Amino acid sequence: MTDAVGAHDASSRHARRNAGLQPASAPASYTATGTLLDTLRVAVVMLDTSGRIVLWSPPAEEMLGWAGEHVVGRRVGAFLDTRDPADGFAQGKQVRAATVPVPGAGERILAQLLRIGRWNGILPLRHRDGRTVQVEARASLLVDGDGKPFVLASFAETSTVRTVEHDLAVLDSLFDTSPLGVGVFDTQLRFVRVNEALARMNNLPMEAHLGRTVKEILDEPTAQELTILQQNVLRTGVPVVDLTTLASGGGGYRSVSYHRLEDRSGKVLGISCTVMDATDRHAAAANVERARHRLVLLNDIGARLAVHLEVPRMAQELAEAVVPRFSDYAGVILLQDVVRGGDLPRTPHTRFTPLVQLGAAAAEDSIAAERMLGLGERMAFSEESIFECVLHTGLPQLVDSREALADTTFPGDPRVQIAMDLGIHSLMVLPLRARGIVLGLLVISRAGSREPFDRDDLQLAMEIADRAGGSLDNARLYAREREGALMLQRSLLPQTVPKPLGVQLAFRYVPGSSGTEVGGDWFDVIALAGGRVAFVVGDVMGHGLRAAATMGRLSTAVRTLAQLDLPPAKLLSHINDLADDLAHGPDEPLMATCVYAVYDPATRKVCVAKAGHVPPLIVEPGLNGKVRQVEMPSGAPLGVGGVDFEGVEFEVSDGAVLVLYSDGLVENRGEDISAGIDRLIGVLNRRHADLEDACDDILARLEPGHEPDDVAVVMARLGGLPQGTASAWTFTADPTVVSRARRLVRQTLREWELTALDDTTVLLVSELITNSLRYARGPIGLRMVRGSSLLVEVSDPLPDPPLERLVDTTDEGGRGLQLVAHSSRRWGTRHTPNGKVVWFELALPGS
Repeated sequence: MTDAVGAHDASSRHARRNAGLQPASAPASYTATGTLLDTLRVAVVMLDTSGRIVLWSPPAEEMLGWAGEHVVGRRVGAFLDTRDPADGFAQGKQVRAATVPVPGAGERILAQLLRIGRWNGILPLRHRDGRTVQVEARASLLVDGDGKPFVLASFAETSTVRTVEHDLAVLDSLFDTSPLGVGVFDTQLRFVRVNEALARMNNLPMEAHLGRTVKEILDEPTAQELTILQQNVLRTGVPVVDLTTLASGGGGYRSVSYHRLEDRSGKVLGISCTVMDATDRHAAAANVERARHRLVLLNDIGARLAVHLEVPRMAQELAEAVVPRFSDYAGVILLQDVVRGGDLPRTPHTRFTPLVQLGAAAAEDSIAAERMLGLGERMAFSEESIFECVLHTGLPQLVDSREALADTTFPGDPRVQIAMDLGIHSLMVLPLRARGIVLGLLVISRAGSREPFDRDDLQLAMEIADRAGGSLDNARLYAREREGALMLQRSLLPQTVPKPLGVQLAFRYVPGSSGTEVGGDWFDVIALAGGRVAFVVGDVMGHGLRAAATMGRLSTAVRTLAQLDLPPAKLLSHINDLADDLAHGPDEPLMATCVYAVYDPATRKVCVAKAGHVPPLIVEPGLNGKVRQVEMPSGAPLGVGGVDFEGVEFEVSDGAVLVLYSDGLVENRGEDISAGIDRLIGVLNRRHADLEDACDDILARLEPGHEPDDVAVVMARLGGLPQGTASAWTFTADPTVVSRARRLVRQTLREWELTALDDTTVLLVSELITNSLRYARGPIGLRMVRGSSLLVEVSDPLPDPPLERLVDTTDEGGRGLQLVAHSSRRWGTRHTPNGKVVWFELALPGS
């Protein structure tokens, strides 16, 4: 049987070659064109008059799984499924009933073709995997150029055909029965299809739409707007959904939606639109919007006033809040004592009570409006004016005509004439009250074609004025306490800072942004012995006068203990021990954070400790210096008993910048503080001209909406001592060291042109080195530093500090420290890891 089939295929190939036909080959896939044929997958088959397959198209191969080389030359009847539907087949699948389920069906179809030249119907074809594929087929008898007849058949799966038929039926139903207007446009934006509903909306028959654009059937303003929408949708493919436009001719409103039409290959065919009458919806929405607008206005005014606690700023916010949403012009006039945070008036208002125009706003700025409103000017009203009446009675006044407007003040009032020239026709004068006392006036007016105020507007305006009056009174109270807290705090902060050798400083302090949010943060720069300098930044918990007072006590304690040359960790421990004494009382314990750092320019070493404070930052020198946090134990805040503090010491590069700051700079509600520190590091990573520029940049880039807390920043560029300003030597414990030290001191003073200090300096150095030789018996150090004064240090390995003795006139020794104390400007001792240092300072000649 195999040989017979092979011989038959060979003869078929020979016949196709003679007919000029080549065997069909099925490619792996097709390139979709996006047309309906791609969806239907129409297969084409060519047969000779005996029913043998001559041509087998690729869609036929995809549909039935048979390749061309397997089917060409075979009779088409072999692929008809003539099995009984009840028989089933492999994998247990049920065979669907065939339209032609009996043997010989192919021959009968071919006979009909030869007789009448065409045939169509549904055929059950057998797939290569054994299942049945129902297809709808069309066949025709054709004749080639040589007069030889052949059969050309096409078929598609019935399921796909039925789906397309249903889709087309749904589309037709949508066009015919939808209450929405539906239209389809080609790529030239011409109507190609339109339903009856859209034709009624446009007042034109459906036929009058076809082939025309909206510009040809609608009035100019509406057509122009819709054309632009259509062009954008056609170009971008971005749909427009439920856009409300004015109907053609102004007869109501329409809701339009546009979508771009594309075939399966992405080719643009045009656009579609749906249109709905939205006139009633628009009217209902307008009524709701008017009611909502009044509520939103009240809420917005309340919100704008709530974020401010400064009377001038609040007055301006109130004026701007009602213009232009509620009025065209607005002015806020307040008692001068209210502006200054004074007491509320206890006596009736008189025409001599000072008033000031503190807030003003106009829908259109002009010189005339500025003259009428008079922002910042002192105000006075005649006793007959409605303004004076409102101030006396606390009752609002409504002026709803230009005639009544002319009588609001004295005859010939230039402000009234300006108001008339500006077209103002409606005016309301409203009292700003708090606890029954009038604080001032809110004056609002409308001009031009705007509707005049009515009684509903007066009721709304009184609610606005009452809310504003309470807010202004709160601002008055806050202003009074804030001024007191600021005055106290500024008096406690350092008025000047030292300028130590090798250190450049910049600092900023910004009080809280509103209310009494001042008093907690502080900073200090303290000059220490030996040319060293201490930097302090702290934050007392709480705000207001009590926090400012606590800050003052705490900063004084830190400055006092700093003069004892205590290490930073030890100093914080002592402050913590004093917490109960620094607090206001047992009911208000001290709670504060602090960072304390000491820098020695001679060694370029920093020693720092902190108590619950944000970590210091180090900016390495260079144009692109790296910014890093100082890794150190956090430590508990001051006021928490039974805790120890640890300090860290590290050496810095020449020119590195130490940055100490308070948490008000980096803290933001709802955000981890590390995010704020990262923002600060980002600012410090930028290039700045100097430390002052860096401080300004830090404050300028504060996160918008950050907590209204105090901000303190200290930045110090740390360098070594300037060239030629310091000399140091180390001596062995030898009796000749005194004479050597004298010689070196005199030589150094000559080089520094300080020979006037020779005798005193040599005498005091001799005494100190002699004491070290007598008691220490180890290496002796001598260092001299020329700055704003002459600093001399003598170091030895003995940790015990020298004691100043009380000597009698008959004693031969023991006067060394007394001599140092009386001859120097100041002197002292400090501990070092290797012993101690005794130092003294001498004033420079002429200083």
